[in-house]
This record gives sequence, structure tokens and C-alpha cells, in this order.
Amino acid sequence: MRTVDRAVVRATLERVFAVAVDVERWPRFLPHYRWVRVLERRPPGAALVEMAAWRPFGPGRWPTRWVSEMEPDTARRRIRYRHVGGITRGMDVEWRIEGSDGAVHVEIVHAWSGPRWPLIGRLTADWVIGPVFIHGIASRTLAGVRREAERR
Repeated sequence: MRTVDRAVVRATLERVFAVAVDVERWPRFLPHYRWVRVLERRPPGAALVEMAAWRPFGPGRWPTRWVSEMEPDTARRRIRYRHVGGITRGMDVEWRIEGSDGAVHVEIVHAWSGPRWPLIGRLTADWVIGPVFIHGIASRTLAGVRREAERR
């Protein structure tokens, strides 16, 4: 399963990276995030984080939660996550922030082989978890990060 979400942000590279990497503040400006907790701080700037979000699902919403190892790379303006807890354990996520000030291109790539469920794990990842849950949350997160970076 692979999903890619993209946006162009009208802000400086530094501002976009700063908003994207400051995950503890996300619930303040991303209404679909229930919480983000730093479980363990690791040098240099890395952390073990627990994240929880709401995914709109029909007339209601579905709670999701996962734990990730987060590794920011300030020099390359990348943020890598490795999901180590939750149904998406084993998923790799990379935020790529590139471009020039005023036209910053942000791309979030999720890659995962799916849950280890016999017969249906890969299909569930490709047809439901990726396009419905992952894209549903990532697209909202990216739009909110764009709004916040442009607001600042």
C-alpha cells in the first residue's frame, strides 16, 4: 500500500518545517487530531510519539491511534516516521518539504505491506486502510499544516 498526499504552501521553508515537526501542537489547529503525546524524547530532536485522530466515516467518525518513532532531518527538511504500535505497525511515513520560500512543496508518502492477516491483510490495506483511513487523515493533516504555516 502506498499513498501520496501533496500541497503547495505559501510560506518559508523554515516555517513549514517548523509547523510540520511540532507535532505536540497539532491538536490546537488540527481539529481531527484527538491528541499527540511524546512518550520518549530522543536526540537529536527524535521522539517516540503517540498520535490519535478522528477519521470521518459516513455520518459518524472513527477513532484511530498509533505510535511512531519520529526522526526529523532539519538539513534535508524531511520527517520520517516508523509506526511501531497500532494496526499500522510497520508503516513507513516520510514528509518531504522542498521548494523555495513562498512556493513550498510538501509531500507525505505512506508505505506499508498491510496487516499480517491471512488472505485479506494486503487487500484491506490497499482498498480500505490506505485510501480511506490513511489518505483521509493525511490529507486533512496536510491541509491544516498548510493553513497554519500560511497564517503565521
